[in-house]
Amino acid sequence: MWFSAITVWFSAVPATPRFAYRPGVREKRPPTLSRPRSRSRSRRLLGELAGVATGVVTGLALVPVVLLGWAGRARRGTATPPFTALTVRAARLERARLIRFLGAEIAGSWPAHRALPYLSCRVGLAVLGALTLATLVIGLGYGSLLLWGWALGSPLATVPSGIGGTFLASLTVLGVSALVGVETRLAHHFLGPSEREALRHRITQLADSRAGVVEAITEERRRIERDLHDGVQQRLVALGLALSRAQRSPERAAEHLGQARKDAALALAELREVAWRVYPTVLDEAGLGAALETLAERCPLPVRLRHTPVTEPPRPVATAGYFVVCEAVTNAVKHADAAEVTVTVTGGAAEPLTLRVADDGRGGADPAGGGLLGLARRVAALDGRLDVHSPPGGPTVITAELPCD
Repeated sequence: MWFSAITVWFSAVPATPRFAYRPGVREKRPPTLSRPRSRSRSRRLLGELAGVATGVVTGLALVPVVLLGWAGRARRGTATPPFTALTVRAARLERARLIRFLGAEIAGSWPAHRALPYLSCRVGLAVLGALTLATLVIGLGYGSLLLWGWALGSPLATVPSGIGGTFLASLTVLGVSALVGVETRLAHHFLGPSEREALRHRITQLADSRAGVVEAITEERRRIERDLHDGVQQRLVALGLALSRAQRSPERAAEHLGQARKDAALALAELREVAWRVYPTVLDEAGLGAALETLAERCPLPVRLRHTPVTEPPRPVATAGYFVVCEAVTNAVKHADAAEVTVTVTGGAAEPLTLRVADDGRGGADPAGGGLLGLARRVAALDGRLDVHSPPGGPTVITAELPCD
């Protein structure tokens, strides 16, 4: 009966007993546990305390699950499917706790046989967590004697106990942080990919990135061909027609030559525009900041540029960053019906170059669209990351992070 109750309790968490990388899904790094997100010290401490406290509760609840798992493995030499599913669901519950309280990120799937050893170690950590929290409560209790001493009019009598309790509570807080570190490393060891799996994933990622770059280059060539055909070529045809009319009608030659001069100027302007979109020379001459300033000046929408890199990033990174901003601004002009665009650039040199382009348009940008997909491939080729957040109704925020090392 209690086995059925435990099974129902964990059935809310879906099991994924096999470790597999989903084809077609690119990640910056193999799925593994990362450092907690940067938070304020007080919030982080509260999160760690909550994580340890919930870890104690779940660790005690995992005792029958661990016993059932090892009993089934001892009886048959290997875990049976019901026990395997149960331990995997329990491990997924622990993963959710790590994400919720410790701000950690961990893979959504792992080898099923690792779940039971991980849960066994988690039970031991739960015991350590219970002792740590009990020590913290005792330390806080003795520390509060200082307040009681002041309230009762005899503070000196409670000073030794109060100072000792405060010192004990401070040490226990350090113990909580150490326990959290051990727990994250434990999850990394059991639930993260092995070195061979991570290497296999990295090879697949690089192969996909290379194929994506080739496709992006091909798409860029098609775009240049369309720009030349629809813009410059039409202007040159109009120029030729104007010269032909001037040749056939000498009495109106001045008028036709004037029109030809206008068409030539327009063709030259469009040719410069195409050349600028292919590669802006100011990027080589003056750097990323100057190229973005020129882009903002040429944009028909108001562009607020916040450019703070102290040093110029490497040339491939600066080029990719420029085209990220250029494509995002172009999309805002053509499709977003935006009134203003804000471009923020930070990092560079020792830190990753981060570019954030936000507009106040109607949103709904498709990350799988031709332009954004090409940008994602270009960024992935540099082992970077591109995030597109564009809910219906806006705003649209495109963020790219490019490593500079």
